[in-house]
This record gives sequence, structure tokens and C-alpha cells, in this order.
Amino acid sequence: MTNSIPVAPAIATAEGSGATVELVGVVKSFAGHRALNAIDLAIKPGEFVALLGPSGCGKTTALRALSGLEGIDDGSILIDGADVAAVPTNKRDIGMVFQSYSLFPHMTVQENVEFGLRMRRVAPGERRGRAAEALDMVGLAHLGKRFAHQLSGGQQQRVALARALVTRPRVLLLDEPLSALDAKVRVQLRDEIRRIQTELGITTVFVTHDQEEALAVADRVAVMREGVIEQIGTPEELYTTPATAFVADFVGLSNRVAGEVVGGKALVHGVALELLGEPQPDGPVTVYIRPEDVALASEGIPATVIASSFLGSLRRTRVRLADDSFISIQHDVDLKPQAGESVHVRLKGAPVSAVPR
Repeated sequence: MTNSIPVAPAIATAEGSGATVELVGVVKSFAGHRALNAIDLAIKPGEFVALLGPSGCGKTTALRALSGLEGIDDGSILIDGADVAAVPTNKRDIGMVFQSYSLFPHMTVQENVEFGLRMRRVAPGERRGRAAEALDMVGLAHLGKRFAHQLSGGQQQRVALARALVTRPRVLLLDEPLSALDAKVRVQLRDEIRRIQTELGITTVFVTHDQEEALAVADRVAVMREGVIEQIGTPEELYTTPATAFVADFVGLSNRVAGEVVGGKALVHGVALELLGEPQPDGPVTVYIRPEDVALASEGIPATVIASSFLGSLRRTRVRLADDSFISIQHDVDLKPQAGESVHVRLKGAPVSAVPR
């Protein structure tokens, strides 16, 4: 796999520029269960939006509804202002990349990429030229004559991406396209997808259950739960100001700590912390505290080290408090606490999310 991908400017024409995409009150049910519960989502031209959530939250159903692979029960699906809810998939000007590569085994790489153009009856000369450009864009121009079984998983997914881009779609849909790849290839390919998408300006919707992927590549992330969007915002907004306890718990790592709301603040082990979101009445709560918002200190809350893990640029240490609760702490690698060691921890005072207990 090559390390750099030359972008072919010829692909980025007005024909392939991004479109506005809107889901308005979209409802979809399966056997009485609402997979999509009147969701609203507006995506700007050229924007990269990730749908993030646990299995069964509705993110893939939303993508399939947008593509036309799944009909909807109510609502509207607008592309550049036109309602396409009743328009067939092949008429929506959408490119799609799935988790499974779905390459034709009897066709070469070049022929696989050309396939969509052949179905559109593009002239052979233009078809070959555009396929070559798309393969050059994903770094596979030298492998056009190979067959799918002669490629690695990462190379096959690049072919699938080239096949989606070669038709110059206004909207690109990615359904967990990296989950079948090993960790190193996954990181490399996600960055290349983002770079290509930025160069071409294609409106892109990316479905994933991997929060790291979503936060790394998306302009905005829509966190879904039980058929609704809990919160949509930039990666920074979701991480630093989660709107709900679910978002705080799902996006990034959080410690769940017993606390109490007193006078509009969360009281945790004697420390008063500002609350994110709507004001809450006084009473017992579960507080979500990020590991980086806790520090090892010379004095503070007594604790015993359970384990400490080296993670490259940082170390994560898990400790047990006197009430038998646990807290994870992210800290500098130079600090190396040992299992069984008595330490103290300090809450740094960052605002927190909380849910009533």
C-alpha cells in the first residue's frame, strides 16, 4: 500500500460538486419497531457528516433510506431541495461504499471501476480515462489489470472507493467501510478518504460505531440512539459539551462517579463541579468525568492503584477509591504508579454531565 495518494484534479468538476442533503421528519419502522423516529438532519454542500452510535441505533437505516435502498414510512429526503423519497437509487446521483467490498471477481480492477460508467453508457474512451483518474486518485493506477483476489483488503476497499467516485456523484455514502481492515490500514485509509473528500468537495455521510473514526474525519458528528439524533455538532463540541449523559458516556471515555446536585452544581467527593446542559434539581446523580480531568496529586482523594497502562503518548491509570468505586486517570508517561500503591487523586474542576440516580 502506498503512503501518498496523488489527487487527480480532473475528477473534481462541477458535475461532482457537493449537494445539500436533508432528512425531514423521516420515519421508518420494522415490525412495529421505529428504527427512525422522525429524525431531522441538514447537511451542507461538501460537508462530511458521521452518523455515530451503537448497534441498532438507526444509523445504517438512515443511510439506506438516503440511498433509496430502504423506503421510508413518513417524512422527506431532499437532495438540493428536491424530494427523492420516491426516486430509485440509480437516479439519486449517489456513490456508495460498503463494509463488504462487493467487487466483481471476474473483472479486473479497471473493469470494476468502469462498471458504473458502462451502465450509464459512457463512451469507451471517456470511460477508460475516468476510471484511470479514479484509480490514480486512490493510489492504484499501477494495479488496473489485477483481479480482486490479487489485492489486499485495503486495496480492495480503495477500488470500491474509486468505483463510487468515478461517476462523479453529488453525495457519497460510506457504510462502515473500514471495519473489516486491520488497525494500521484502517487509520491510513480513513485519512485518505477524508483528504480525497475534501479535495473533491463531495457531500459525504459516513456511518460508523467507532467513535475515534468519527471524531477524526468528520466536520460534524450526529450521535444516534434508539432511532433519534441525541446531539449533532463538531467533534470538539460533542467531547467538551455533551448535551446528554448518553453522549458523554458514548463519545470518549468517561468515569461514572456517584455525586449529588446541590445548588446547581455537582458535588463529588467534596468538590463542587459546574454542570453541563440544563439545570438539575438537587438530589443524587451519576456524574461523568473525563480521565484527563482527573490528576494524580500529593494530596486529595485517597486511592489505591489497580493497574497502569502505557499508551504511547500518555499513560492511563485505574484506581480504587475508599468507597470501592473506580476512576481512570490519564497522565504523563513519566509518572509510573505501581499496582497496590497508595496515591491521591484530584478533580481538576472541569464541567461535567450528570444524570439522576
